[in-house]
Amino acid sequence: MATRIGIIGGSGLYDLDGLTHVRDVSLSTPFGDPSDALRTGRWDNLELVFVPRHGRGHRLMPSEIPYRANIYALKSLGVDTVISVSAVGSMREELHPGDVVLPTQYVDRTRARPATFFGDGLVAHVSLADPVCPWLVETLSTASAACGLRHKTGGTYICIDGPAFSTRAESNIFRSWGVDIIGMTALPEARLAREAEMHYATLALVTDYDCWHATEAAVSVDDVIAVLRQNSANVQRILQRALPQLRALDAPTSCSCTDALRDAIITARDAISQTRRDELAPIVSKYLG
Repeated sequence: MATRIGIIGGSGLYDLDGLTHVRDVSLSTPFGDPSDALRTGRWDNLELVFVPRHGRGHRLMPSEIPYRANIYALKSLGVDTVISVSAVGSMREELHPGDVVLPTQYVDRTRARPATFFGDGLVAHVSLADPVCPWLVETLSTASAACGLRHKTGGTYICIDGPAFSTRAESNIFRSWGVDIIGMTALPEARLAREAEMHYATLALVTDYDCWHATEAAVSVDDVIAVLRQNSANVQRILQRALPQLRALDAPTSCSCTDALRDAIITARDAISQTRRDELAPIVSKYLG
């Protein structure tokens, strides 16, 4: 059962209607400070922690987001389940602005973003074959359907650095690869959540058709913001449907999220320094003591 649920939001998603006992928590990590203070609170007896991915006021570009610090901070606060809300472009005719997509695969086209907690004398190789939690995806899919929203369960999210949107050539190449949506923030976020043994899913909301669509104007910030305002209300509705289910259900035994590191640490235990053990304690302590 989820003990504490983390919600990573884009601009404007800092809490949930009905959230009580709200407080902001500032903390540092071995990977620097998170994007901003984390907001904690209670919603219908569930403990929630919100991370403003871009900082309040949207101060951080996608490539500037401290992904490791954000995930580490959530783990340090006892979060075991992460719902990552993300605005995306559609790469498919049938995925319209306003639709919800719950991707189950990712393609990484980012460059030079720190993508692992490991290194510096401690090596681990997690499996990323199935990068999201099937239990969490199904819960969010059911909630989206209950809200009467057009949604797609499954599909591939391609992540680019930004901050510029794609060229038309890039957009068409990505479409030829079979991807469904395009965004700038899901990676390395999904990789890090897997290393931290969290149940993770991306709740993606389509804002535009990127620039490939022959009869639609190329994406602009104004277009994205207009749809984001509409999508914000839908996110609130989905979460209010999904959260009671997350409280009530245990993750199925087929979910391997919480054991991702079990066979992944390859460094000899006596070769791992105490400093490194201490730095990664929230993530590795159950295996290294």
